Amino acid sequence: MKRLADTQVAIVGLGLMGGSLAGALRGQCRAVVGVARRAETIETALALGLIDRGATDLTSGVRQADVVVLATPVRVILRQLAEIGPLLPEGCLLMDLGSTKAQIVAEMARLPEHVQPLGGHPMCGKEVAGLEAADPALYRGRTFILTPLERTSEAALGLGRALAQAVGACPLVLGPERQDHLVGVVSHLPYLLACALVATVDALTSADPAAWEVVAGSFRDASRVAASDVTMMLDILLTNREEVLKALDVYQTQLHDLVQLVEGGDEDEMRTILSTIRERRLEMFP
Repeated sequence: MKRLADTQVAIVGLGLMGGSLAGALRGQCRAVVGVARRAETIETALALGLIDRGATDLTSGVRQADVVVLATPVRVILRQLAEIGPLLPEGCLLMDLGSTKAQIVAEMARLPEHVQPLGGHPMCGKEVAGLEAADPALYRGRTFILTPLERTSEAALGLGRALAQAVGACPLVLGPERQDHLVGVVSHLPYLLACALVATVDALTSADPAAWEVVAGSFRDASRVAASDVTMMLDILLTNREEVLKALDVYQTQLHDLVQLVEGGDEDEMRTILSTIRERRLEMFP
């Protein structure tokens, strides 16, 4: 396969993730082509300097691409995979940025043999959506999960690694089930916990305007991801439902244990358990 510097990369979907990837890749490959449904989106991406050229038609946008990246919501990716295969040139590397992998990889397995498939999931994002929020530095220093299929060649995986590294990310190869389990626990579960926290605070304090005068950084930090794009999160939750439910079940057990701890009021026991949890958190982020 070609070196990344010699490739034409087509990015389908110019929202936050796709626009940021385009901006980070521009100048690191031969050309970056943005594909979006609306001409206004292409015009904005050009004005922001994120792409070299654009197309509103999928066929023309990917016709000459060496690498195609699907940067759309997960269930849209699943629909696009069913139609895009015959449009791609011989040996084209087809990647995605979807947050869940098992269903996407299963659909990738049905692609025509002339296409090289590679699942991808960069562990980054913002609470704000849309092209205007795009940031070429978004991927810098972040893990970029790559999920090859059995049919994915070493050369194709190498090109995927090179793409991740070119945008400043750290590639990590994982199987689809392992990625969905891990991300379900460390990313998808926290979203629901943040939503529950916001709903709880609203239910208990909405009648008292002083609540927003005393709100502290702990609430802002813990509730931050509840502001994430709902359409994106629905796709994630509905395509990783089993792993999310498993994580929620364990969390409910942990929360129940903490309720009993507070109800019991045993200071020594509380100190021991909370200190253990504190130490675990310090080990996670030294």
